[in-house]
Amino acid sequence: MIRLKNLNKMYGPQIVGVKNVNLHIRPGEFVSIVGQSGTGKTTLIKLLIAEEVPTSGLIQIGGWEISRIRSNDIPRLRRQIGVVFQDFKLLPKKTVFENVAFALEVAGVPGRRIREVVPQVLRIVNLAGMERRYPEQLSGGQQQRVVIARALVHRPKIIVADEPTGNLDSLNTREVIDILKKINEFGTTIVLVTHNREVVNALKKRVLTLQDGEIIADHEEGKYLI
Repeated sequence: MIRLKNLNKMYGPQIVGVKNVNLHIRPGEFVSIVGQSGTGKTTLIKLLIAEEVPTSGLIQIGGWEISRIRSNDIPRLRRQIGVVFQDFKLLPKKTVFENVAFALEVAGVPGRRIREVVPQVLRIVNLAGMERRYPEQLSGGQQQRVVIARALVHRPKIIVADEPTGNLDSLNTREVIDILKKINEFGTTIVLVTHNREVVNALKKRVLTLQDGEIIADHEEGKYLI
């Protein structure tokens, strides 16, 4: 599903983003990426979604080599990879339904199809009945679930979640993680970047530890030890 070979990203001659990363994430895996701030976690995510271009090395997603992806192919790539960030990036003047529908509208999906898909993904994230609410009427956890719903509308093969619980309390954190686990059970590959030691230890899934841009540990059912 995801294969990285000798991947490097430098920001000038002295600043390392990621260094000599070799990684294979299998279809349907749930993988957590952990490490201290500034260790390359966010750089790695940006490389996966083609927001950054590697200095050298290979990135393959689903057999598609994206290391030198053309700009007009990036939207197609991002329909295969749903992205969830810590900051919700919801449109404040649009309802829950409209925020989720917007991701389909910009891709040219017909209105009839949008009216079918949006309620389906809102049920998955336990937001059925909240379609007409605005972001300011939602809790932080509910807003993050809208973001996850928006990431699901294209039925991506991969969900990349970069610190999705960073602004949430323990209850909302648990709800968001439970939804990601449910999505993973459907067969979607999950790549979770987190600082939350309790989340990683409770998941008992594969854990990659980054330090100074390099993977220093890869545990199949590991714990966050740093």
